[in-house]
Amino acid sequence: MPKRRNYGSGILALLAGLLVTNIALAQFDFEREPISYNDATPENPISRLQRQLANGEQQLEYSPRDGYLPSLLELLEVPVESQGLVFSKTSLQVRRITPRNPRAIYFNDDIYVGHVPGGDLVEISVADPHLGAVFYTLNQRETAKPSLQRQTHQCTQCHVGSMTKNVPGHMVRSVYPGADGRPELKHGSFITTPASPLKERWGGWYVTGTHGRDHHLGNTTIRSSESPNSIDRGRGANVTELSSYLDTGRYLSPHSDLVALMVLEHQTEMHNLITAAHFQAIHTQTDALAMNRALEREDDFESDSTLRRLDNAAEKVVEGLLFVGEYRLKSPVLGTSDFTKTFASRGPQDDQGRSLRQFDLQTRMFKFPCSYLIYSEAFQALPSAVKSRVYARLGEILMNEEPRNSDSEEDKFAQLSQADRRAIREILQVTLDDLPPDWPGAP
Repeated sequence: MPKRRNYGSGILALLAGLLVTNIALAQFDFEREPISYNDATPENPISRLQRQLANGEQQLEYSPRDGYLPSLLELLEVPVESQGLVFSKTSLQVRRITPRNPRAIYFNDDIYVGHVPGGDLVEISVADPHLGAVFYTLNQRETAKPSLQRQTHQCTQCHVGSMTKNVPGHMVRSVYPGADGRPELKHGSFITTPASPLKERWGGWYVTGTHGRDHHLGNTTIRSSESPNSIDRGRGANVTELSSYLDTGRYLSPHSDLVALMVLEHQTEMHNLITAAHFQAIHTQTDALAMNRALEREDDFESDSTLRRLDNAAEKVVEGLLFVGEYRLKSPVLGTSDFTKTFASRGPQDDQGRSLRQFDLQTRMFKFPCSYLIYSEAFQALPSAVKSRVYARLGEILMNEEPRNSDSEEDKFAQLSQADRRAIREILQVTLDDLPPDWPGAP
């Protein structure tokens, strides 16, 4: 055992002060070690595609009307059915966005692509397994060698903060837009997550789909005579086509599918939770190592503080995976495109044909409420200190099939019925390759 020394209160106070400062500046420390966001070399689907473009393994085809957008989506396997249209002036190409010329957003499990008709750029972001959201642009001018260019400060000045859990991340924002699409910020705004009631969602977005009496803020602007409490949400409700709002022929799809928007909201929130847990684990382990060496303890010693920080990071991921606090739909919802069908078909499925991608859409989003992002590259790259805790907590929760008391600490998972827990556990056992051998219920 190493010889212990009495360092006194001075060095402990200094270390504690450094840790407090580190936490207080959490929204900025991603730029420094151990993350080094701006200087790190990304390894994600976009960086891999850029390498393939540079060495001639892949090519982007140019379209006179849509530039490189259709070819880019095809190479990245981003479905056109995922299209959502946002007309609020809340993004990089703000000058080109209007209610008649909204920005189109497309996405798959890892990638987000933004395009404004007539714009100079295609905007791309990706959930990098180690860096969180990493941003790129693709110039829409035809060229012999189109290139995906990484962006840093220009994007992170808006995409890092409380709205993204203080990590480089994504967000779905709902505002009260004026007639020209400018957000009336005096009325406030919302970051939309699965917990958001529909009445707060999609301000500044077009929405195609039916949702009964549960109205939202989409498809409309706020009038000067209105306040957030008096706005008539009914005038934008249950819209199934957008031809009266804009020329949909300028877009790859005529839809801004309600179900796709709901999935987008969950996915951006979940990606941010995963990134926050990843960063928390890295910083916790770095701080613990510094403290252990200062006190001449074993490098892998875990103090109570270290354990609490890792447990807290894991718990937030578990809550996101299991849709804790999810808004209960008042009416069934139905989209207008093929998104629901194509998304659900992508699996993976268990031997009964069940999948975490199957929708409910009657009272909640998914039939089996555990996020499909548990299969994602970002989740799988979580540091083992956090991922092992996530798996352990999932096992505890999914094996708890007995009714819970009203004062139980498990109340936040009360939306999971006994059948839900059993089905999710059985699906994960078959479809997730890296569950621990002793995971509860494992065969």
